[in-house]
Amino acid sequence: MEELITGTLEKLFEGTVWAEGPLWVPQSQTVRWSDIPNNRILEFSPSTGATREYATGVEYTNGRTLHPDGSVVQCSHGRRRVERDHDGVVTPIVEAFGEHRLNSPNDVVVAEDGTVWFTDPPYGILPGTVEGHEGEQEYGGCYVFRFDPATAELTPVVTDLVHPNGLAFSPDESLLYVADTAGPAHEVPFRIAAYPVKGGSCGEGSTFVEIEDDAASDGFRVDVEGRVWTSAGSSVRVYAPSGALLAAVEVPEKVSNLCFGGANGQDLYITATTSLYRLRTSTRDTTMRVT
Repeated sequence: MEELITGTLEKLFEGTVWAEGPLWVPQSQTVRWSDIPNNRILEFSPSTGATREYATGVEYTNGRTLHPDGSVVQCSHGRRRVERDHDGVVTPIVEAFGEHRLNSPNDVVVAEDGTVWFTDPPYGILPGTVEGHEGEQEYGGCYVFRFDPATAELTPVVTDLVHPNGLAFSPDESLLYVADTAGPAHEVPFRIAAYPVKGGSCGEGSTFVEIEDDAASDGFRVDVEGRVWTSAGSSVRVYAPSGALLAAVEVPEKVSNLCFGGANGQDLYITATTSLYRLRTSTRDTTMRVT
């Protein structure tokens, strides 16, 4: 079997409260990620080894992805919206479902046709939250949405998960993988579900993998061979398209999310509670644009 992990775990930065939403930004050759409770966005430069504050007072951004035009599409808990960051200028993409505000968009992907797919759990509006502002679930659920910029139409595509969180497409976009992080507290298992995609909508989902009770799958990426690289408690795991476990790497902290990046796209950057880590691999993900 191909050796998927070719290096040892490296700690690159320490000093966040809850690190989330990593993204490789080809234009700057940096990793951008959120320190959600500290309400800031950080950037790490592999060429210098330095980390800087990219922006502060950002209204609790979480997951982000690269738009084909090079801008960054990101989720804002505080503004309860999905937004675009283009060279530091931040503008809304979608912030309401009909007459109701969204909950707290969490993670996002952009399909080949330019539509924006995102999850909307309640973590940024829960009582006592440090990841947003307390508020109400106005539309009465937690959905996965598809937004079409051409028509401004926002459509629920997955409505049967309790707390949809991380999401990613299979390489051919025939499947949408979505994590449910509600867990036993809501009488459901931690799992990643898979939904067939056709014509901009999702069919009936099934469980791709179920994660044990103390190791929720939060954020993940799918590589060019269709393997799912996911957070799982204090580890990173790699699953085959069949759901078979291929590899696992222990991390000293609880892992939130990950992304591929680096000059050849084969470096796996991992956000884990207080830190940013890097792991060398032999693959890259389906959205990675190498410059």
